[in-house]
Amino acid sequence: MSDLSAVIKAYDIRGVVGEGIDEPTVRAIGAALARLLRAEDGATRAVVVGYDMRDSSPGLAAAFAAGVTDQGLDVLDIGLASTDQLYFASGSMGLPGAMFTASHNPARYNGIKLCRAGAVPIGQDTGLAAIRAAVEAGVPAGPGGGTVATRDVLAGYAAHLRGLVELAERPLRVVVDAGNGMAGHTVPAVLCSSEPGTPLDVVPLYFELDGAFPHHEANPLEPANLVDLQKKVVAEGADIGLAFDGDADRCFVVDERGEPVSPSAITALVAVRALAAAPGSSIIHNCITSLAVPEIVAEHGGMPVRTRVGHSFIKQTMAETGAVFGGEHSAHYYFREFWNADTGMLAALHVLAALGSSGGTLSELMVGFDRYAASGEINSTVTDVPGRVAAVRAAYPDAEIDELDGLTAMLPDRSWFNLRPSNTEPLLRLNVEAADAAAVARLRDDVLAIVRA
Repeated sequence: MSDLSAVIKAYDIRGVVGEGIDEPTVRAIGAALARLLRAEDGATRAVVVGYDMRDSSPGLAAAFAAGVTDQGLDVLDIGLASTDQLYFASGSMGLPGAMFTASHNPARYNGIKLCRAGAVPIGQDTGLAAIRAAVEAGVPAGPGGGTVATRDVLAGYAAHLRGLVELAERPLRVVVDAGNGMAGHTVPAVLCSSEPGTPLDVVPLYFELDGAFPHHEANPLEPANLVDLQKKVVAEGADIGLAFDGDADRCFVVDERGEPVSPSAITALVAVRALAAAPGSSIIHNCITSLAVPEIVAEHGGMPVRTRVGHSFIKQTMAETGAVFGGEHSAHYYFREFWNADTGMLAALHVLAALGSSGGTLSELMVGFDRYAASGEINSTVTDVPGRVAAVRAAYPDAEIDELDGLTAMLPDRSWFNLRPSNTEPLLRLNVEAADAAAVARLRDDVLAIVRA
């Protein structure tokens, strides 16, 4: 049995295949989940299971299904899927779900994202700790009798998303980099539809499903992984570029010049569209999104709600506040009309709709949403995390401090930084925002000098 302390994390289960993740461990996790669900709600009869294009995913999903069916629950196998496609299945059918993916991690990794019926996430405090304890103790054999059935939900997923956003009639040339990940499976169904009202000329890049990621890692958060898309957008004279991560739940945007668009700016753009449809609603943003997000939300009559980084916190806060939309600077976007779950595809549709309606270029459209300069996330390995955080705090006595998620310091000139410890490694993560790039560089260097002293 694998070392579960290394693979069951705060939000999901993830590790190196054959080391942290193997079929016996995954089968036990499936059995433990089934027992947990039956204890919570005796009416639960099935679990929906999907998996990504990694070589290990089908075998791990089958082992998980065997654990579930041994405990007497059925499995509905939707086969190859993006993570948001699994959330669609969970939400539309009212079933708990398991998605086999390691998202943007390299090929040797795999993992599981678990949710209850309605795509409600299962995290460390809402079931993962109990599952780990059950597996470590040894899950008793169940009564058996569960069955496995297959169902294709891709067409339903695509129709649901297209029904939520009306695209303008203006034709757009769109380059999409799937990174050999699951967007190669979902984009043709959603964006390449032949139905009326889908005026998109999609130029595919790396749509072949390949869990070895032969062209680049499927992690658009790293600038190096956007280079091919940026070049292709310019070469094609495209209006916009979209890049998805491995499980296609995150979407990054590149403008017609090949320049990346900040996910905070995308959050603000989609928030304005959401508020137009639901005036006065709450909009969720985490503590490292740009100050422009709450400013723009307030300017459009919405109620900005700030929360910690991480999908479980965003989804919980959305449920508590009834928020219509939420966004993170990591390019996760959450929608009330999508069971509060994150879907990069729906965010992409909103951006395409806004661009199609604008009559101008994407760079022109985004001018009003991108107000400040930012550093991006900078990681530092340290031996004394609390000591370094305390030293940084002491260096800014005039700052307005909050500790919602790590240390956030707002300086008198309205520049700010957030310094957060990693949950799993001896790292401090720094994000800085200020009026311009020079001010960002000064503040970044000053804080890093203390962190790395």
